[in-house]
Amino acid sequence: IQNKAVTSLVNAEIDGVVLVHLLPHGDDRGRFIETYRQEWFPGPPMVQGNRSDSKAGVVRGLHFHRRQADYWYVPNGRIMVALHDLRRSSPTRGKSLAFEIGEGADIGVYIPPGVAHGFQAVTVATLTYLVDQYYDASDEHGLAWDDPDAAIPWPLGDPILSERDKQNPKLADIASGDL
Repeated sequence: IQNKAVTSLVNAEIDGVVLVHLLPHGDDRGRFIETYRQEWFPGPPMVQGNRSDSKAGVVRGLHFHRRQADYWYVPNGRIMVALHDLRRSSPTRGKSLAFEIGEGADIGVYIPPGVAHGFQAVTVATLTYLVDQYYDASDEHGLAWDDPDAAIPWPLGDPILSERDKQNPKLADIASGDL
């Protein structure tokens, strides 16, 4: 889909992940950017919006859901996005992908169910994200941020982690029914 809001929609190296290269419009007053349109993506409409503020060095994730898709956008700061395909039926199962978004990289990221996702704040950053399911604790799962089998190249050493994320299991310890 091409329109005045995006320069391109790109299928990423992980099946079902879509990168939206957004088109900012600026003048001497500031700038405007359209960050999301339902027509850009497959599946049900997004039903809930969330915001996460992080200081530099924070790692959030890796998290995954069996039933929920996410759409991420960073209006302030910069993050490194980390993705790992856990889906048994995916042609890209086991593939990891890492890239930066935020200031200087106006990119939205659509993440389908079954793809583990996390990020590290490279600077103080705000992540806004939409989800296509209301919060459901039974669909909240995790993968160790530092699992060598996922091989995520985190940019900053000595990450700041939540207690939950410190306890996430390695791939080898996740029951195959969770994937």
